[in-house]
Amino acid sequence: MERVIARSPRIMRLAVCTAAAALVCAAPVQAQSILRDAETEAMFSDMSVPLIKAAGLSPRDVKVVLINDDSINAFVAGGQTVYVHSGLLQAAVNANQVQGVIAHELGHIAAGHVVLADNGIKPAMHITLLSMVLGLAAVAAGAGEAGAGLMALGQSAGMAKYLSFSRTQENAADAAGARFLNSAGVTGKGMLSFFGTLQQQEYRYGVENIDPFMQTHPLSGDRIASLTAVLKASPSWNKPSDPAIEERFRRVKAKLEGYVMSPERTLKDFPESDTSIYAHYARAYAWHKAGYPDKADAESVALIKAKPDDPYFQEIRGQILLEAGHPADAVAPLRAATEGSRNNPLIATTFGHALIATEDKANYPEAVRVLRVAVGRDDENPFAWYQLGTVYELTGDTPRAALATAERASMEGDQRTAAQSARYALANLPANSSDWIRAQDIAMAAQNDMDDNPKKYKKR
Repeated sequence: MERVIARSPRIMRLAVCTAAAALVCAAPVQAQSILRDAETEAMFSDMSVPLIKAAGLSPRDVKVVLINDDSINAFVAGGQTVYVHSGLLQAAVNANQVQGVIAHELGHIAAGHVVLADNGIKPAMHITLLSMVLGLAAVAAGAGEAGAGLMALGQSAGMAKYLSFSRTQENAADAAGARFLNSAGVTGKGMLSFFGTLQQQEYRYGVENIDPFMQTHPLSGDRIASLTAVLKASPSWNKPSDPAIEERFRRVKAKLEGYVMSPERTLKDFPESDTSIYAHYARAYAWHKAGYPDKADAESVALIKAKPDDPYFQEIRGQILLEAGHPADAVAPLRAATEGSRNNPLIATTFGHALIATEDKANYPEAVRVLRVAVGRDDENPFAWYQLGTVYELTGDTPRAALATAERASMEGDQRTAAQSARYALANLPANSSDWIRAQDIAMAAQNDMDDNPKKYKKR
């Protein structure tokens, strides 16, 4: 797993909701870290494809992304991306529950709820602003107490207006998600049982003290009541969840715990007496995180012994060896992982990194080949561009090193560096070659952005 820092778009988030989020208004969007892991992303893709198709969307356009956040939440935030918090995966007891959450979020995407968010925000704002104008007028006329009351009442009415709109959208997404599950032939038991989990958390907060009209989401009990009949009527209701997906979920959940939880917590949940695949996986990450590379490597060896051809087990062994300062030893397992995963770009990037880290010039041409494939298949991997730029620099290809820097900078929003690096590449690459044309595109796009936002790029 690798952590990528990314900011959620500054727009209203539409969430499946945690119990906490259902009880209070949504907090402002904060910078969050994205966790990228080849095995997890492959699982998300395979479990969501039938639902995406049932929603009338294209699997090529919809992504499910893992967020490093321990709250039980998922949301959409523009485009066609579903963000799932790591806390939700940890709380889910099976993959089918996660499918229920994804189906709900696809309901938001299919209905264009993010785009339509202004339809709820603007009327609420109008009510609030009108009450402020009237309240200030009353204050100016000498009725200070009445004016303050008008403003408070208006704010309350505006909030109630927005919350009502939000609950309507959530109900619509629930209904759409149920339809998608039924159409895809996926049992809805997971959707209902997950709402049951949220309902239990509501009870912990004290559901009798919750005003249902002051929530962004309907209460979980109401959601269960409205969906049960529809889901039970489906022929897929008693259909078992895909056992292969469920097995993959258990693996992902174990490795995720090893990565995000404290080593102490992981080793308590997966003691060394536990010799299951899941325990070895969790402990490999826990020992690695705790700074015990030998113990981590022993766990990865046990994984490979159990399943020698599993690319993800080869990947974790290679990652442990690489980060323990043994890149030459990491090359073989990472090469096997890359080949076994059909050149998954995340795994290939780590492989390319290991080849470079050997400091053996004989490995550099292979690193270039591997990394070029990785960046060609993953347009959201700045680390791959960094590694490609590094190996270009090491081999004396400074124009393409500059182009790689431009690509990475553009991806990270550093348009000044992108423009400067792209211009250098343009001046030194063969004219009209594919790389020259790409450098030209980056230079023009970066310059346009700087021209359109001069304050943002003003030199300090």
